[in-house]
Amino acid sequence: MSNNRSGVFIGGLMLGATIGALTGLLVAPRTGRETRKILKKSANAIPELAEDLSTSVQIQADRLSASALRNWDETLDRLREAIAAGVDATQKESQILKRQTSPEDSDYLPQPLERS
Repeated sequence: MSNNRSGVFIGGLMLGATIGALTGLLVAPRTGRETRKILKKSANAIPELAEDLSTSVQIQADRLSASALRNWDETLDRLREAIAAGVDATQKESQILKRQTSPEDSDYLPQPLERS
């Protein structure tokens, strides 16, 4: 979860830096020609910045996805173990009840088992 937060933080930092730089250029005391040159250089850098941001977000998404899959697999394993334990307990209980109601004990009525 902290990896996801750091990716969002880095993306926000990069976006904030870009907006801050552009704002600084627009209010700086330069000639129009100088400002246009700087803006052009900045505009040329935006696709690279966007690609870096996209890569960072993809890496964070992959990490999150891998973590979610691991957690899902662990949950499924625990569920399988619980089901297997329930089936075993049911089979043992069934065998106990069959022994208590065997044909040779036809006069015997089984009593309900007490559970605690």
